[in-house]
Amino acid sequence: MSLIAPDFDEFVIVRAADAEVVGRTPTTIQLLADSSATGGALSTVRVSLTSGADGAKPHHHTKSAELFYMLDGTAQLLSGEQVVTAQRGDLVVVPPGLAHAFAAAPGEDADILIVITPGVERFEYFRHLERVAYGKVPPASLLEVQELYDNIFCTSRAWDDARSAQS
Repeated sequence: MSLIAPDFDEFVIVRAADAEVVGRTPTTIQLLADSSATGGALSTVRVSLTSGADGAKPHHHTKSAELFYMLDGTAQLLSGEQVVTAQRGDLVVVPPGLAHAFAAAPGEDADILIVITPGVERFEYFRHLERVAYGKVPPASLLEVQELYDNIFCTSRAWDDARSAQS
């Protein structure tokens, strides 16, 4: 087991009014703290999903664990090949290397605090996702940056089955 020794010497505070928001309804992402702000300890965002919207497709991180804390609503989360439902106050932590995905549960909204530790510079990844959503760059461009942001895409029959059941 290795211990991450963060390299920063002042507390980090991000005021809600100052946090950048990317995306548009039904999926918005509030960029809270990137790895560089926390000395590598963590990266964190708040993802708001409405009306059963998709969050992230199946992927894994080679070096980081990902924590999902349900601020409000109901979400479906993939962890390995298991799809779980999480509600307000629930916490799900996915270890490095394990496939995961998330979305608002069918017909539901979800407000999720997501923490990746150790941190990876990811704000630019979320800006890239926004460019894809707005048609400024093709979706395939995500494959070109997946290793840079330690966001390795994969497939999951369990996830596909769970999400297609909502239709």
